[in-house]
Amino acid sequence: MWISLARRLGGLLVVLFLVATMVFFLTRLAPGDPAAIMLGDQASPEDVARLRATFGLDRPLLVQFVLWLKEIATGNFGRSIFLQQPVTTVLWDRAEPTFFLALFSVSIAALVGVPAGIVSAVWRGRIVDQTVSGLALLAANVPSFWLGLILIQLFAVRLGWFPVAGYGAPGASLGERLEHLVLPSIVLGIVNSALITRFTRASMLDVLSNDYVRTARSKGLPESRVVLRHAFGTALVPIVTVLGLTVALLIGGAIVTETVFGLPGIGNLVVSAVLRRDYPVIQGALVMVAGLYVLINLAVDLIYRLVDPRVTA
Repeated sequence: MWISLARRLGGLLVVLFLVATMVFFLTRLAPGDPAAIMLGDQASPEDVARLRATFGLDRPLLVQFVLWLKEIATGNFGRSIFLQQPVTTVLWDRAEPTFFLALFSVSIAALVGVPAGIVSAVWRGRIVDQTVSGLALLAANVPSFWLGLILIQLFAVRLGWFPVAGYGAPGASLGERLEHLVLPSIVLGIVNSALITRFTRASMLDVLSNDYVRTARSKGLPESRVVLRHAFGTALVPIVTVLGLTVALLIGGAIVTETVFGLPGIGNLVVSAVLRRDYPVIQGALVMVAGLYVLINLAVDLIYRLVDPRVTA
């Protein structure tokens, strides 16, 4: 087990290095100069060149890349060009709404998707199965921004049950801030529940056809016990996989939803950084998301061993 864990941690470092390399050079290939954007159209070429030298942007790309890797090795992602703050501080300040949004969204997705997939598998081929499959297909194809605008119009504007956008006043309590996450969490939860429903259904159908399930039924056990105890426990490994992937995708893919609801999260921060060509923030945010993605995959692999001890790889 320890050898496997060490091997996966080594793979994590390799993946992060490749991601850091791609992110660094791709951001530099994008058109636009942060110094020119910061100074505006009226700035002279001399002023732009002077500001580029201040930020070290006039150095060769390879030199900038090596210096940035050294900073990452010490846990420092650099300093934001526009905000004039350490990137780690900027990301930490924006982490709370994104974290809670991902947590609530995956909880909603699991609470909707897992039971729906079980019901669909148990009632395979019947009207219940067709209805659940149709709703899952609809949820998978509904644009999150469109669903978000519909929920804002209905529950925030007309009914006034929830805030329209934002994350509360600077001095707002945690409860008031979390109230702003109800609608965006529902949006992401519904959209991502479709994949969980389909995986749960497929996994349950595979298990329900096994001989030991038929044996349990022939012994006269209640259907609920057969499904939940004998079948669902065996079907958990693929379900855990898709839940882990959903968490990782929500952390890195909530950009559209955060923009629609005006949430000051990491997704919104990345959009602003891209528009301003704030290279350190873009690089730090993407490397952090990649690191979380790999760590979540590692956690899923470890959970496999608890769910199914036969998993040894």
